[in-house]
Formats: sequence, structure tokens, C-alpha cells
Amino acid sequence: MLIEDQDYWDVMKTFFKEEGLVKQHLDSYNDFVQNTLQHIIDEIQGITIEVPNHKYDIKFGTIEVDEARIVEVDGTVREVYPREARIRNLTYSAPLFLDIILNDEGRESLECVNIGNIPIMVKSDLCLLSKHSPDELVRIGEDPNEVGGYFIVNGSERVIVSLEDLAPNRVLIETDNRGSRPVYRGKVFSTTVGFRARIEMALKAKGEMVVSIPGVPVPVPFVVLMRALGVETDRDVAEMVSLDNEILSELETSFREAANAHTIEDSILYIGNRVAFGQVKEFRIKRAETIVDRNLLPHIGREPDDRIDKAIFLGEMASRIIELKLGRREEDDKDHLKNKRIKLAGPLLAELFRSAFWSLYRDMRYQFRRMSTRRKGVLISASVRPGIISSRIQHAIATGNWRRGRVGMTQLLDRTNTLSTLSHLRRLQSPLSRSQPNFEARDLHSTHWGRLCPNETPEGANCGLVKNLSLMASISVGTDAEKIKRTLLYLGVTQAKLADEQLRHEGAKIFVEGYLLGYTTTPNELVDTIREMRRRGEISTEVNIGYYVDHNEIYVNCDEGRIRR
Repeated sequence: MLIEDQDYWDVMKTFFKEEGLVKQHLDSYNDFVQNTLQHIIDEIQGITIEVPNHKYDIKFGTIEVDEARIVEVDGTVREVYPREARIRNLTYSAPLFLDIILNDEGRESLECVNIGNIPIMVKSDLCLLSKHSPDELVRIGEDPNEVGGYFIVNGSERVIVSLEDLAPNRVLIETDNRGSRPVYRGKVFSTTVGFRARIEMALKAKGEMVVSIPGVPVPVPFVVLMRALGVETDRDVAEMVSLDNEILSELETSFREAANAHTIEDSILYIGNRVAFGQVKEFRIKRAETIVDRNLLPHIGREPDDRIDKAIFLGEMASRIIELKLGRREEDDKDHLKNKRIKLAGPLLAELFRSAFWSLYRDMRYQFRRMSTRRKGVLISASVRPGIISSRIQHAIATGNWRRGRVGMTQLLDRTNTLSTLSHLRRLQSPLSRSQPNFEARDLHSTHWGRLCPNETPEGANCGLVKNLSLMASISVGTDAEKIKRTLLYLGVTQAKLADEQLRHEGAKIFVEGYLLGYTTTPNELVDTIREMRRRGEISTEVNIGYYVDHNEIYVNCDEGRIRR
């Protein structure tokens, strides 16, 4: 079958009809409302309050978002449309309802409480406009060609500008030439819900390898850390890194540095002496174990059972740094789009809602404690102040002032004409400083082809830092990585910890979200099978897979925020 020029135009028209130009914002917001809100509530199990002769257990259940509505001055509640919100300077928002279960020494009572309001993105699944046909929209006075993707706060239209960020949980290696002799570094931004830790590994000029962990004032020798993670013998540590003799010879100095820490306990005590100096031995060990479990690579897990997985990750990181020194690998390009992720409205609102909900949680705990001392008992609805969440989120969207001192995260929607509106909704911002040169970051990169517009960028200080998505670029919403891992293991991938020496020599490494899952001897067949399954709809279309023959590695990505074309 021959494809003619007209067919390409038809495909493009269909793409715009189905996807639209602001789908990335709508998808991200819908995912936040349908999934992320409940995950944030589930993170905080509940509150336990103990007063003399009494104990209250409070658990949080499901969270639901109602339809857009306003409360008039006389107390009447009715639905509101965006047009009215603009004219009357109202906030287009919907109430959040949370099921709170109170266990009063065996007597359980459930109450559905309004915990605050959340602004609604125009044309999202929660928006009333998405439920009407174009003719009905004209009849109620709304624009049938409205694209949405923004919020209405106090009557003004605010858009959350997408933020460009380095990909989390991926190892990036680089050479530091600032000193007289080069230092080879590897870093990873280990990110899990509401927590981000920067782990850095360095191969110093003298040949020793050290790891920097948040919460430990000095870098920890690599071999000591591997032993603290449960990899006791020198042979096991070496095998975790590589089976190549040339790579292992680079570790000689590191093993000499760690000569004093022979056992797992010695290694944990070595870290404990640096984080809790002068304390009793038990406390030092406990403190070091807490840091290893909670601050070191939290995205892999935060339990003692996850230590071996962390050791595998660190071994792979060390191997890459040594390969960089030996000239077998290139430095990672920070400006390559594979190392970038776009933060849309969903993740940014989740960050905001998490901190607002923690404030509400602390306030509820205080109110419950105050009430429990009284004779009347505890009233759930009286202890929840809905204004905490409402005002926090509304204020942040109205001013653009986000957590961690970030400013300018939202902007007033450009309504000069339709094209300027669409352009504004597809804009991306870089977090880099406007006053610094950053020539590489401002430059056009070969991976921008088909993903970012090469022409549309402002002049002056923002040049190259403020970019726009190409017309046919889309941003991934993400899918569950655990499901993909199970599929790969079912297709015959051998897990990294179970792989024998021969498989590690001959097999191709498989990385899922930057983590070494295992090995396979048939890389091409595996990649073809995954692509076929994706086309048949057996696995999510959000999954991307690539085989890099020069390093014999397969990379599988299924996270949110990747720019695809």
C-alpha cells in the first residue's frame, strides 16, 4: 500500500482532533485528581490520640472531588460555569470530601467531611464544559472551541507553565576537570513521593571511590558502604561492580581504604561514628542504619530488605564511572532530552496538596487533642478546617509562589489572540538562572528535532531557556513500572541477583527506569516482542524501549514527563 502526501495531512488532522494542543495539561491534571490525590491520603495512615483512660484511632478513607460549585452570600449552593467565574471574579473550584473513620475504643463511626476546595482546570474531566456538546455550549454562552488547560482564580485565568527538570533516578556521569587531575563523578537524583535525595559517587585522582549521602557530613568510602548494605566479602563487592579485570584493577585503592572495616557491623559503625559522634554504640548503629535505609537511594525502597537492590544499583554506578575513566563510555549529556523530564500541572499540584494536607493533618491532631480532654467527646467535622487546603492552593496558583521558594510558577494566560493562547499553553520553562550564560543549555540540541520548536523562543535573557513544544509532540502520562517489570520477567529476563557469571558476560543488561532489572541473551527478540505487545494493546502505549548495541544495554522507560513525537 502506497502512502500519498494527502494521507499524511489526514493523519495530522486526526492527531489534532483526538489529541488537541493542550492534552498534556489535561491528562496530567486528570491523573492527579483520579490517582495522585488518593495516593497522598494513603501515605498518611491516620492519627492516634491517647489521653488518660482513653484512646482514639482516626483513619483516612477515600477522597472524592465533587462538581464545580459556589456558595452564595445567602448560603445557597449551586453549580458554576467558567464564564460566570470570570465575570464575577470567582474561583472555579470544586469541594474535596474525605471519609474519616473514628475508632473510639471499638465504637466505629464514619463521616464524609469537606476538607477544602481545589481549583478545576478548564475542560478537564471535572469541568462542566467537558460534559456538553458544542451546540449546548453555545446555548449556555460558552465558547465551543475552548481548549482549556488553565485555572480561573479570583476571575483571572492562570496557567501553570510546564517546568523542565533533570530526569530522576537516572545515573548521570561526568568528568570534573577543575583540579590539576580529573575527578570522575556519577550522580543520581533519587526521587520518591515527597522526598528527593542527591547521591553522588566520585572516583578521586588518587584512585579511591567515595559516595556522598544526605545526612552524612563526610563522603563514605564505596567499599565500606557496600559492606554496610550486606555485601560482606571483597569478592562479592567486586562482582557487584563488574567481571572485567581492567575495571576491577581500578578498585584496588578503594579496597585498601576500607581495610579497617571487615564486617557488616564494622562498616555500619564506621558510618555511625560520622553521624552520631560521641554517642553510645547502640545509638550510633541505629542512626547509621536509619540513614542507609531512608536517605540512600530512597526510590529503590526504604526498608532493610532493599539493601541488596541498593548495592546492585551502586555497583552499576561504580562500573559506569570506571568505564568513563577508561574511555569506554562518553560523559552523559545533560541537555539530551532523554535526561530531561517535564513537570506539568499534576506533579506540581501534588507537591502543593501534599504540604497543604500535612498542615491540615497537624491542625486536626491539635484540635482532636483539645476536644478529647472535654467531656462531650470528639466531633470529626468540628476538628477539620477546610480553609487550610483551599487558601494554600488558591494563593499559590493566584501568585505563582510555590514551595521551596520558587516564584513565577503560574502566569496570567496570554489572550492577545487564539495563537498566542495556544503558544502560552505549550510553553516550557527551564529552572536555570537567567543571568548566567549557560550556552549549552540555551543551544538547539539534535534531540529537539520534532519535539521542541527551533524558532519560537524569546530574545534577551530568556533566549533558549523558554521553549515551546512542537505541534505533534506529546508528553507521556506514565504507567506502572512494576507491571512492566513483571512482563519482562515473564518474557524470560533473568533477575540481576540471580544471574550467573556466564550470563553476565554474554547477556544484555536491561534497565527499567534507570534500575538494573536483569539480563537477557536475546535482546533483539525481546525488544521486538515488547513493541509488538504495545501495538496489540497488551501493554501500555506509554512504554518506550530501546536497544543500545554499542554497550549491549536495553533501556525501558515508562515514567511521566517524557517528550515524545
